[in-house]
Amino acid sequence: MSRIVNGGNSQPRWLFPFVLIVIFMLSLLPLGRLAATGIASAFKGGARDIITDPALWQSVYYTLTTSFFGMLAAIVLGGGFALLLTLFDLRGKTLLGFLFMLPTMIPPQVTALAWIGMTGPSSTLLKAVGLAPPLGSPQPLYSVGGIALLYGVQHAPLVYLALRAGLLALPRDAVEAARLSGASSWRVLIDIILPLSLPGLAAGAAIAFVSGVGNFGIPAILGIPASIYTLPTLIYAKFAAFGPGTFADVSLLSGLIALMAVIGLAVEERVLLGRDYRVIGLSGQVAVFTLKGWRWLAEILLWVTLFVILAMPLMALVASSLAPAYGVPLTPKTVTFHAYDEILFRQSITRVAFTNSIGLSLATAIGLLVISVLVGYFLVRSKSRLVPLIAAVAEIPYALPGVVTAVAFILVFAAPIPVLGFSIYGTIWIILIAYFSHFFAVGLKPVVSAFRQIDPSLEEAARLSGAGFARRMIDITVPLVGPAAGASVILVFLIACNELTVSALLWSAGTQTLGVAIYNLDDSGSFNLAAALSVLVVIMVIVMMLVLELLANRLPKGVVPWRS
Repeated sequence: MSRIVNGGNSQPRWLFPFVLIVIFMLSLLPLGRLAATGIASAFKGGARDIITDPALWQSVYYTLTTSFFGMLAAIVLGGGFALLLTLFDLRGKTLLGFLFMLPTMIPPQVTALAWIGMTGPSSTLLKAVGLAPPLGSPQPLYSVGGIALLYGVQHAPLVYLALRAGLLALPRDAVEAARLSGASSWRVLIDIILPLSLPGLAAGAAIAFVSGVGNFGIPAILGIPASIYTLPTLIYAKFAAFGPGTFADVSLLSGLIALMAVIGLAVEERVLLGRDYRVIGLSGQVAVFTLKGWRWLAEILLWVTLFVILAMPLMALVASSLAPAYGVPLTPKTVTFHAYDEILFRQSITRVAFTNSIGLSLATAIGLLVISVLVGYFLVRSKSRLVPLIAAVAEIPYALPGVVTAVAFILVFAAPIPVLGFSIYGTIWIILIAYFSHFFAVGLKPVVSAFRQIDPSLEEAARLSGAGFARRMIDITVPLVGPAAGASVILVFLIACNELTVSALLWSAGTQTLGVAIYNLDDSGSFNLAAALSVLVVIMVIVMMLVLELLANRLPKGVVPWRS
């Protein structure tokens, strides 16, 4: 985040200490505690025990292979959609982009359940159309390839967003100059556009790889039944078999996950090292190539791809939720809404999960709104040299896998809080604080973007007229950043409501969230109940995305991810 300097210092004295306390509580304290525990365990010999454990290296192998091949699949899918939707004269680009973003907004465990319902011998959908494999056939998704494939589907929108942002920044002048020199569209694409878009592609690939390393929902659903443990699911298994050395072991494993994430991002820097990608000219006016007679073929390709990776899994999920039990063929006679009746009116656990997830998400979204407005104001208006460092530290928890955040907060709050003398471990409060930390960057970015668009002279004029900080915030600042702040509330609520990785390690009896409830229902064999709950979650996701889409024209550029 770059700093914008204004003409005067009009901040109250308490704002800087407030920002430091927020950054310390949400970032420095949990991550520092995690690092200290890992280092202490290493000096006591814990590192030797972990390193000599064959299960660790098997998990490292599975983590790296699934993440790498998932990244390749994401590059093919996301890169293809970004190039076609950004550079060519296709119809329905907005709708195609919106639908392509859905997989990354849907919780990973729901994605895994939907694909299980679409494939294998017990698929309700395949049985309904008479295409199900014979009973006893293996489920193909319970494999390294299955996990990597779903990583690719889940993370392809991240590559799409990164590459599309790079393509939109390319100057139209360079393309037109090449055309005037006689270059064909193909040569312009190969010699100019693709080389200059490499930074966006590399960034998207790195994000996809890091997201795969930290993904818990997909390997938990697909990997554990086949004894394929990635590092996040290995940490989950160690917590399930809790012992005296659990905290030391998981702190070391979390450090290893964080190290992999850092290496993945460093590789991206290495790929781009020594190359100059600066461009001259007016950006934001991307060249559009005409496909002429090939346009209908490209459109069909994109719609068929969306049908396979999005529509068919969701249809299978709905079919599974309407079947009386997993594996029972869906016919007009067997259709039932029993699963919905069960999860909405009979199962107290799912009602508790709905209440907890919605309550936690609302509290996180509203709480972060207040914090983000104050911290965002400081980051944009302050002249302090610490601003870049504070902005970077604020983003670290979201950049790390959720399992690392969860372990860090367990280490902080496992013992009673000093002075107060009680512990919040095992309560819903530890989940709430972990959400604050993990989603802080999500709430902060839109607000900072909005502050950058406000002319400081407005506030300065009010200050010279005698208006205090509170009055300026109420009358000038808050109304101007209101749309972006509203978008940040919806984004945080949307992501937090579907979260599984953080809450999977922090929940206890009575504090289940929706993500945990879906995972537990599937783990206990109630696939149709898990499918019904997943369908409701998908509907909620789509409704929230539509609300953001309706607000998109009033928001700063980049706030709505699929509109960037």
